[in-house]
Formats: sequence, C-alpha cells, structure tokens
Amino acid sequence: MKRVYSAHSPLMVGHVRNLLETEGIRCVTRNMGLAGAAGELPPTAVWPELWVEREIDYERAERIVAEALDDTPATGRNWRCSGCGEVLEPQFAQCWNCGGRKPENNG
Repeated sequence: MKRVYSAHSPLMVGHVRNLLETEGIRCVTRNMGLAGAAGELPPTAVWPELWVEREIDYERAERIVAEALDDTPATGRNWRCSGCGEVLEPQFAQCWNCGGRKPENNG
C-alpha cells in the first residue's frame, strides 16, 4: 500500500477516495478520527490519509488526484451535448442534463 493523498479535511479525503474508486482503484482511509489528537501530535500527523491498496494503481491514482486538485481554468469552446442538445462550458466533461460525455475532439 502507498499513501496517495492527505489533507486536513476528511471531506476532501472522502471526495478523492470516491474519485479513485469510480476509476476502479481500491483505497483505504486512515486517521479519519484523529482530529482530537491535534495539539498532542504534530498537525499533519493526524490529517486523514488515503492509501492505494495495489502498487500497480499508484501512478494512475496520482494522476487522477492531480487532475482533481488542479484549479487551472478550463480553456476551449463551449460544446453541445449530442444526447440532448444542451450547451455546456468547456470545463465540464459531462452534460448535467442527460449525463452525455464531452466529445474528445472538443478541447
């Protein structure tokens, strides 16, 4: 097992875990209940952690985490969903209305 993510917020660790599990990467959380030990231990020692179970998934998990935490604004053009015709901004990879996927060639 390898640690792939740690944060002060259990919500963020849970969110990242959901992202990885959606991609078929098995994970384990640790330190989810250690916030009460803050002050007795160094702050980062009690942060919740996310560990990838299989070493073979680690690099892919790192890429997924990096993409999820990247706050660089999306560039490109608005795109139209082929499923329902909804116009969406470039940062969205999926249609909010019908769940259709953004075409790969739409930048």
